Amino acid sequence: MILTGRYLLKILQDNPGFCFTLIFNVMSFSILLDASFALLGAGVGAGLAAIGAGIGVGRIGGSAMEAMARQPESADKLQGSMLIIAALVEVAALFALVICFLLSTKTGAAIA
Repeated sequence: MILTGRYLLKILQDNPGFCFTLIFNVMSFSILLDASFALLGAGVGAGLAAIGAGIGVGRIGGSAMEAMARQPESADKLQGSMLIIAALVEVAALFALVICFLLSTKTGAAIA
């Protein structure tokens, strides 16, 4: 059934509560759509954070091993620096995962 202007006006005149129901249904659909996009963003963000941390730690480790192979006498300094930088990369990834988790739990509360 196609809702033309006249037909919709007749429905609104016959049923005064129909307008509220129509607006409420559209708003609830909009809230669910926003919530689903937020959940999708949280999932994608968590995945990208994990991938980014893996790439970062891999590059740090690879560069440190290459530097140790070139200058074995600086292995102690490089190992300490490598561990500190890898810990900082992991903390940044953990922060991103916490933000994604908070986004998904806030969205779940909005749906219910």
